[in-house]
Amino acid sequence: MPQRHVVQMSTSHASYGVCVLGTEVFLNTRRCTPKGATSFDVHATSAVTVHITHSPMTKPMINSRWPLDPDIEVVVTIDVTSRTVNDNKVKISYYGREDNELSVAWLYLTCVDVSLDVDLSRNGRVKSKGKDKAKWTWGPDGQGAVLLVNCDRDSPGAGGTDSGQVDIRTTADLQDMSVMLLRTQGPSAIFAEYQVVLHVSESDADKVRVFHAIREDSHPHYKPVLGPGKLSYVLDDVDSGENTFYVEGLAFPDLGFSGLVSFSASLLEVPHKNSPGTPIFTDTVVFRVAPWIMTPNTQQPLEVFVCSIQQGSDPNKVFLEGLQVLLRKANCKLTICSEVETRSDRWIQDELEFGYVEAPHKTFPVVFDSPRNRGLKDFAFKKILGPDFGYVTREPPRKDISSLDSFGNLDVSPPVTVRGKEYPLGRILIGSPLPW
Repeated sequence: MPQRHVVQMSTSHASYGVCVLGTEVFLNTRRCTPKGATSFDVHATSAVTVHITHSPMTKPMINSRWPLDPDIEVVVTIDVTSRTVNDNKVKISYYGREDNELSVAWLYLTCVDVSLDVDLSRNGRVKSKGKDKAKWTWGPDGQGAVLLVNCDRDSPGAGGTDSGQVDIRTTADLQDMSVMLLRTQGPSAIFAEYQVVLHVSESDADKVRVFHAIREDSHPHYKPVLGPGKLSYVLDDVDSGENTFYVEGLAFPDLGFSGLVSFSASLLEVPHKNSPGTPIFTDTVVFRVAPWIMTPNTQQPLEVFVCSIQQGSDPNKVFLEGLQVLLRKANCKLTICSEVETRSDRWIQDELEFGYVEAPHKTFPVVFDSPRNRGLKDFAFKKILGPDFGYVTREPPRKDISSLDSFGNLDVSPPVTVRGKEYPLGRILIGSPLPW
């Protein structure tokens, strides 16, 4: 449940506050009610909407005033951002038994807008003011942004996947990331006094990385601001406009990780320079990291990998010649892995499986490298990982590797319906030890 934004009212001096567009501000009038008061009324400038919440038993008086019942709350909202500081006013007048005005409480409000936005509708575009941004739902009519694990290697000279780099070395890498926009609007004097902070939970921080796009001397610079070891980021020189962030996934959904990650932007009131800020508003968005999806062998092949074995008692030269003829007819690319590359390991089906990751803005294939770690141990990493071709592997937690860890025991069915339930991407099939 979001924290309530409460402003303390006073009849001895004016109160001042900042609110965010469209959010509720609760006016605490308990401490400022003058002795002998029996009723009150509320008036405000045109941009302010006043809401009086009360129990069904409480009714307004004939003169449109309200009795001072303990169940009554005064709530205000503003739906237009302020042009100047303190340009919205709220006046609460208190009256005695003889309808005489006893005292007045004034509130001056400045309204700003702070909005954290992502591709909520999953159409490849970031729109502002989406509803239920902290909710993620499946299906063609669902909502919520999608995040890719940045597991390919676009960066020249990188030793591993792009997700292993803490910087962006090529703009091609940005295409694998999801965009997140922080929009702010309001008087610049307010943002000089209040902090805008982007933050992520400790449990999510090791699964994502966020870069802030900053222009320096007309050249873009991408600063890593959230991720492993970085839970919050205070924005400098906030003004009306947009700040662009690029988000990459670092971990696939797996045991203990559903794939959901959340980011929040908070507006903090900082009473003193070195004091902790008090949040008066927080906006939260949620991503789901796209899973690795295995490709069924009923799909039209694009490329076939096969190992060449020329040495020993069982060479496969005749098999390769027949395969070349077949694939020419199928108009399919053939990649023959040399015996030096494979270290005489012919069982490439046991070593790797092909799949892909997909988001509205990008799709690319990902090779899944098994933990069997024989002659083909380094083949996928050295020869397949590259621009727009990702790589992922898993190691057993106890390092105990058996023949069941070979990917000859891993497959996926075509799209199938089982007991009335549809599996449009098929079902994963795994081998098991005998007896079944």
